Amino acid sequence: MIMSQAFEHMDEANRLSVWNGYVDWRNRPALRGRHGGMLAASFVLGVEVLENLAFLANASNLVLYLSTKMGFSPSGAANAVTSFMGTAFFLALLGGFLADAFFTTFHIYLVSAAIEFLGLMILTVQAHEHSTEPWSRVVLFVGLYLVALGVGGIKGSLPPHGAEQFDNETASGRRQRSFFFNYFIFSLSCGALIAVTVVVWLEDNKGWSYGFGVSTAAILISVPVFLAGSRFYRLKVPSGSPITTLFKVLTAAFYAKCKRRRTSSNAVTCHTRNDGDDNETKRNSDGDDEVLGSFLGEVVRSRESLPRPLFCTEEQLEDVTIVIKILPIFMSTIMLNCCLAQLSTFSVQQASTMNTKLGSFTVPPAALPVFPVVFTMILAPTYNHFLLPLAQKATKTETGITHLQRIGTGLILSIVAMVVAALVETKRKHVLLACCSSNNSSSYSSSPLPITFLWVAIQYVFLGSADLFTLAGMMEFFFTEAPSTMRSLATSLSWASLAMGYYLSSVLVSAVNFVTGLNQHSPWLSGKNLNQYHLERFYWLMCVLSGINFLHYLFWASRYVYRSNQG
Repeated sequence: MIMSQAFEHMDEANRLSVWNGYVDWRNRPALRGRHGGMLAASFVLGVEVLENLAFLANASNLVLYLSTKMGFSPSGAANAVTSFMGTAFFLALLGGFLADAFFTTFHIYLVSAAIEFLGLMILTVQAHEHSTEPWSRVVLFVGLYLVALGVGGIKGSLPPHGAEQFDNETASGRRQRSFFFNYFIFSLSCGALIAVTVVVWLEDNKGWSYGFGVSTAAILISVPVFLAGSRFYRLKVPSGSPITTLFKVLTAAFYAKCKRRRTSSNAVTCHTRNDGDDNETKRNSDGDDEVLGSFLGEVVRSRESLPRPLFCTEEQLEDVTIVIKILPIFMSTIMLNCCLAQLSTFSVQQASTMNTKLGSFTVPPAALPVFPVVFTMILAPTYNHFLLPLAQKATKTETGITHLQRIGTGLILSIVAMVVAALVETKRKHVLLACCSSNNSSSYSSSPLPITFLWVAIQYVFLGSADLFTLAGMMEFFFTEAPSTMRSLATSLSWASLAMGYYLSSVLVSAVNFVTGLNQHSPWLSGKNLNQYHLERFYWLMCVLSGINFLHYLFWASRYVYRSNQG
């Protein structure tokens, strides 16, 4: 009797020590105290340094390679790079979907790293034997889009893999997960810093094959670093396609709504109704509208009469409702990424017309991204260890500031960055006018203007801050608010927002030139001479659009009700 009770207590202890819904890398039950935690997540942070180094080492300088070595026109090279980066970020959705539906984030990362490694190998060989022949361009694009596919898989699986290591049920676990997302941005910046300095220098001075070779080595080294943490990881068990659930619920809602309309039209000739039934229906409808919204409420009201293939559980309805609620927040972040993409283009061109000397050292204009990268590396630990504790004491809450407040802070900082950009460009134009006579004030001068490029660097400080607050806030918000079956896919929305920002920036420039070029006027952003541009007007336009976008964000954020612990 005593022995049997002892065995029962041991079995209960074993059950309590198991992470429900998680396995280790050998597909055995993951155990508390052995799997997960900050130690496991630290391997992810190390991998991200190497992965982002491999990606940005090519992306940051690729336009120069295409235009100087592969015979692309400037516009053709810019479009090729924009398409490559946008595709890579969009494919993060595919990586996140596969991690949720069929495979673990562990396996998606390994497969994606192998694909990126293959693409970088092709690019390295192509750079060594570079040629402008059509076959060489085919090899180039095969390598580039293999890299894009690999990057997408990694971006879609690595952040949620790290975030899954923390216990959402405890305050310490949630706090550590918040630290992880901030340090994930820190790791991104570390990789970017090496990419835009060391690797770019190698490409410019030693040859492009050296730069591609370093990227290939970085992604290769990242695999054993990732595998070194295998014994510590806990892996979420895939639970089927979240897209299937989404389409099933939406289809059921359309079906129920159409059926309800047909029923209403058939009953229009009926003049007598039971008042009690009418009040009950109205009461149920109001309750459903409050919880699920009028559209999905149709599924609740008609759930028992739905065809068997369209029958939805309450959990499925709740999951889809959550996804629909976070989509407006996602849409509100695209404009910020449009600002980031646009400034990274024009700001470099502005700096190229200014004095780029720091003492006796001349800073290449392409090195301007170093400023937001370094600032982000300083701000991330400062936020974690200084600003966050102050906010927690001031608000007496677990998070200090909520996820949506962090995203909103980033949006405000992006507006400030656009204001600074417009004012700096206005100042640059005044210096230009002061240096040139009135009849050739817009002419191109090969000598730099007597104004330091550090004025341009100011806007990068605000952009670095905006990126940290918004990107880290988005990742944590989407991960914690999304249903457990859709966390990887939801986290990938952060990268999809970045991709849409890149595409929107190109569309916006074309639209501005079209509208401002009507009636034989000179377009604001046309020509080869930056001094002839009305760039300050464009920045003010971006500021106005960002302000309108922020109001749109406030509308949805103020009505959002968290499902996670934000108190």
